[in-house]
Amino acid sequence: MNSEGVAGYVFILPFLIGFLAFIILPMLLSFGFSFTRYNILEKPTFIGLENYITMLTADPKFWKTFGVTLYYVFFSVPLRLIMALIVAMLLVKSTKLSGFYRAVYYLPSIIGSSVAVAILWKRLFASDGVINALLHSIGINSTTAWLGNSDTAIWTLIILAIWQFGSSMLIFLSGLKQVPVSLYESATVDGANGIQRFFKITLPMLTPTIFFNLINQIISGFMAFTQSYIITQGKPRDTTLFYTVYMYQNSFTYSKLGYGCAMAWFMVLFVGLITLILFKTQNKWVYYESERK
Repeated sequence: MNSEGVAGYVFILPFLIGFLAFIILPMLLSFGFSFTRYNILEKPTFIGLENYITMLTADPKFWKTFGVTLYYVFFSVPLRLIMALIVAMLLVKSTKLSGFYRAVYYLPSIIGSSVAVAILWKRLFASDGVINALLHSIGINSTTAWLGNSDTAIWTLIILAIWQFGSSMLIFLSGLKQVPVSLYESATVDGANGIQRFFKITLPMLTPTIFFNLINQIISGFMAFTQSYIITQGKPRDTTLFYTVYMYQNSFTYSKLGYGCAMAWFMVLFVGLITLILFKTQNKWVYYESERK
């Protein structure tokens, strides 16, 4: 019991118990339930691949929500990363207020997915909300119901996602500080301007950080739930109905837990496929300095 190995296992035991009980076991159960007809109140009935067949061939709402989520991820993830990189570059130089600014910009990532912020965001984009009031103050007489318009509703959720750039910003900030100053000095001596230094030095050296952030943000984007569930409830005409919300509805509103579990595993496989493709193609665009030596 006094050995370092035993002590290490004792210290990580609470995490291992929690990991097995609240992550691995539920995943295994959900995989089993995905092959059943199960409404929680009755014993599950094994139906084989029926849930998956129905999902892929006889449920148009499934493909609708899948498309909405893809659209959301396709626009929100790159825009969030771009915003995070811009702010990180502005904050990379240390000043007396750097710590304060970093905390302020990181705060939305902590509270951005909360119900309170979702309700606040809903009020901001209401027809009588702050956004229309600001537009009116600069001479634009707008009474647009941003959340009621099928063309603009999804973009209110995308803007909320972009606003939550804090965690990616801190990771970019760490990556920027690892770029050797000598590279910039050499480029400056050779006559390179700021734009050339960014594209020839900063961006290539940041590609591992970009890759890491990209993977995390794609997974986070496909898991988005609160924004759609609280702010729009999928309206109008399901144009903001996220995949996770529809999965939740099937599982707990329509009492089709087996079908909901099948939807969950489809998304796990899809996100896993995207992640695998990114890992397989990273040698085409990700620069690892150790590999070039």
